[in-house]
Amino acid sequence: MALPSHGRFDHSAIGDRPQFDWPGGARLAVYVAVNCEHFAYDSGSPGLGYTPDMDQPNTYNWAWREYGNRVGGFRLADTLRRTGIRPTLLVNTEVYEHAPEVIDAFRALDADVVAHGRTNSTQPNVLTRDAERAEIDAVYRAIESHEGRPPRGWMSPGANPSRVTEDLLAERGFTYTLDWPVDDQPVWLRTDAGPLLSVPYPHEVNDLPVFVHHHATAETFERMIVDSFDELLENARAQPVVLSISTHTFLTGQPYRLRRFRAALEHMTSHADGVWFTTAGDIADHYRGLFPPD
Repeated sequence: MALPSHGRFDHSAIGDRPQFDWPGGARLAVYVAVNCEHFAYDSGSPGLGYTPDMDQPNTYNWAWREYGNRVGGFRLADTLRRTGIRPTLLVNTEVYEHAPEVIDAFRALDADVVAHGRTNSTQPNVLTRDAERAEIDAVYRAIESHEGRPPRGWMSPGANPSRVTEDLLAERGFTYTLDWPVDDQPVWLRTDAGPLLSVPYPHEVNDLPVFVHHHATAETFERMIVDSFDELLENARAQPVVLSISTHTFLTGQPYRLRRFRAALEHMTSHADGVWFTTAGDIADHYRGLFPPD
């Protein structure tokens, strides 16, 4: 008897797929995601990290995350500028009103903006279908208004989509999602409103689980990035792949972590032969051009 399934895609072994190249004949595509988030004070889930069990208002936890909008985001943007890497910016749209300057810092780097919900204080799984549809529509409109063009990509707040998120995204006109850390290549998803592309996004090379859940050091995160890059660059001789690296402004934006993060970026950019440094949106566009949905 088959186990229950999401029904979004079929199993596929990476070695059984067609060969292709990224632009310029590259075999490894690399993008750096920066999560730029805003949380409600004295409302919603009180914790991740340092004080997860404290009652609201849990000022310490809120302030820790707010550091990213006041300080960490600017330092992270400067680090990416210095290493010449164009970021993929995952934006809670509440940041546009709360801390527009931090978005400006990434916009100056020509960041590829991905919708990351309205706020990480509210996750899709707690919403009704109609409420989630309205939330997605509001996020879409906010980014279109502030950026002058609509968003193409989506990452659910808390990386926690509901059972219908993909259907609602395709319905609203989104073309790809980062919610499924299932592969090193893009994967077409089935939805009620037509195909939606899943672009690789990391659960492992991601500063939140690394620092918050596993309590690892900045040196460990640096080693994870470097080893992932070196290993995938070697693997890419057999199959073209994506390396995605996820950061948060309040985590990697801490001074002692930035130095090690910058060292990891410099390692990658100094070994750029056969590598395409890009964004999630450009990966989606290139893959769609090669393998349009059925």
